[in-house]
Amino acid sequence: MTERMNDRVAIITGGASGIGRACALRFAEEGAAVMVADVNGDRAEAVAAEVIAAGGRAETVVVDTSSEEACDAMVAATVAAFGKVDACVAAAGISHAGYVSREVEEQAGADRLDRHDMLVLDKALASWQRVIDVNLTGVMLTNRAVARAMVESRTPGSIVNIASVAAVTALKGSADYCVSKAGVWMLTKCLAGELARYQIRVNAVGPGYIKTSMSGAAVVHESWVREREAETPMRRLGEPVDIANACLYLASDEASFVTGEIIFPDGGLGAATRA
Repeated sequence: MTERMNDRVAIITGGASGIGRACALRFAEEGAAVMVADVNGDRAEAVAAEVIAAGGRAETVVVDTSSEEACDAMVAATVAAFGKVDACVAAAGISHAGYVSREVEEQAGADRLDRHDMLVLDKALASWQRVIDVNLTGVMLTNRAVARAMVESRTPGSIVNIASVAAVTALKGSADYCVSKAGVWMLTKCLAGELARYQIRVNAVGPGYIKTSMSGAAVVHESWVREREAETPMRRLGEPVDIANACLYLASDEASFVTGEIIFPDGGLGAATRA
């Protein structure tokens, strides 16, 4: 099989779990050297170990993508380790301000589903701002740091941002999340226009309901799963690899003339609203 990312270097933020982990593994499988970037260093190391055990190349870096300095350091570490940056998947994100990890979410159980700060009327400003800082500003800072390195080295490249069906669909109780993901989609289009002259492509992927750490507590509730499956025309939740495959396409030469676009791997969830 042709290795679509052979001799390329990819940064995967949020690479320690869920969609980010799936991207790190798939990109490495297709020949990329991957920088697994995550706020959780131990879990990032575990993913890198998976890549290496499978015969790939991987390094790790601890990063809080809401920090400009941390994003710049992440890219510098990647260039130091591998010599360049060809691609990036900006997958780091949170579903709500209190999100930590799948393990913590599952322990919280129903508390996660019955939070008292879900509606805008009840939401603390700090909670709203945290989601925007990570999901939107963090993506901008990641994109900017990566693009600056590509421009400086004159390396054509591809940036893929993880948005959501929530970028185009209002979800009650998730205004901060929806607004942040809508911002990611608009940011993607703006950067695609700005960076095209450098041969840097910028696209987005908008997952539907996926079995990831961000839905960790929810997926242990059978009623929640049944409701989400009923909403989805394909009658199942997506797997992280479904999203990783979409990201891989956009990062590869197969999408060499694609920029400023968004793909929705959502099992048909948003088909009616986007028609």
